[in-house]
Amino acid sequence: MGKKNWIEFDNQEKKSEETAKVDTFNRRSKINISKQKKGKKGKTITLISGLGTEDEILLKEFLKKIKVFCGTGGTLIDRNIQLQGDMVSKSIEFLRKEGFHNL
Repeated sequence: MGKKNWIEFDNQEKKSEETAKVDTFNRRSKINISKQKKGKKGKTITLISGLGTEDEILLKEFLKKIKVFCGTGGTLIDRNIQLQGDMVSKSIEFLRKEGFHNL
């Protein structure tokens, strides 16, 4: 294989951008995690509210991370995260790993 087409990428730039994005969350805000059965045809959902940011893109990235961690589906409605199923304990564990302590 020739070296003509080989391109090296510097990932340090991207990592610094990701850490800058994570710091925009207000980690001192009170986060509410609750389990509900309203609507959704009686299915249980876990509602996470009060993350302390207005940035939609940041919330969508955070939603993707928590969905992968919990192994479930979810959506973002009115700056609140809704996860399918009873994921209260897993979401608390994930939020503590991410540095949120006011749960």
